[in-house]
Amino acid sequence: MGVIGLGAMGAPMAANLVGAGFHVVGYNRSEAALGELVRRGGEAASGVADLAARCGLVITMLPDSPDVREVVLGEGAVIDHAQPGTVLIDMSTVDPGLAVEIDVAARQRDIRTLDAPVSGGETGAIQGTLAIMVGGEASVFEDARPVLEAMGTTVVHVGPSGAGQTVKAANQLLVGGHIALLAEAIRFLEASRIQLEPALNVLSGGLAGSRVLERKAPMMAARKFDPSFRAELHHKDMGILLRAARDSNVPLPITASVGQLFSALIAMGGGALDHSALLSVLDSMVGVRGP
Repeated sequence: MGVIGLGAMGAPMAANLVGAGFHVVGYNRSEAALGELVRRGGEAASGVADLAARCGLVITMLPDSPDVREVVLGEGAVIDHAQPGTVLIDMSTVDPGLAVEIDVAARQRDIRTLDAPVSGGETGAIQGTLAIMVGGEASVFEDARPVLEAMGTTVVHVGPSGAGQTVKAANQLLVGGHIALLAEAIRFLEASRIQLEPALNVLSGGLAGSRVLERKAPMMAARKFDPSFRAELHHKDMGILLRAARDSNVPLPITASVGQLFSALIAMGGGALDHSALLSVLDSMVGVRGP
């Protein structure tokens, strides 16, 4: 099998596939990333065309929709070189419409597709505990299930092509909203001179508790925003979500406000920080500190 895109997410995912006993061929523009895969027991391809021609299952894990379009549908791309019967799994987070477009184009070449974006961040990718939401034909999903289960612990088929990306958009809606509300709660508690540690501890034990509060509250309280999931990527995902909602005539007023907070964070220079750095935007409003 092949993995195209060995970045912060793709590299540990490929490593977990190697660890599960799969023969993994990788390609990435960075030679360092390719070298690391080879060191872990994988193999390097010379390019997209080389990888696609050699592998009966191809995974793409790329930053954004234009990257996926270029690698999968562009000149000399995956569908031009993959053999009939190949399974193409895009695990990037992209527009749902692009997933459908890829499926239509791939069917003309007898290539089977799944859109299988993930949630869990870099930590989940390293630990192999990702949540993977999968769109596509059920029979293709069952064929690919062992591969997906080598990278995630929650692997669910959610519908036809594009459904995986739609569910991922909903995931980012919830995560972004939780982070924004947690940021407001922290600012409120601090302004009220309440000690954060006991307050957040009791909140996590009640109905307000969530995985976001559990994983993000300590770093937000300490203003330590080392990236597990970069704010610029969540900003990109919010754009995907809001475009899809507009196309479906679905009003998302709270999500739109959260999207504006992400835009402000990016404008402040915080794109490379963790998405929990949304707290920095609220801090800046009261003159506390920026990112």
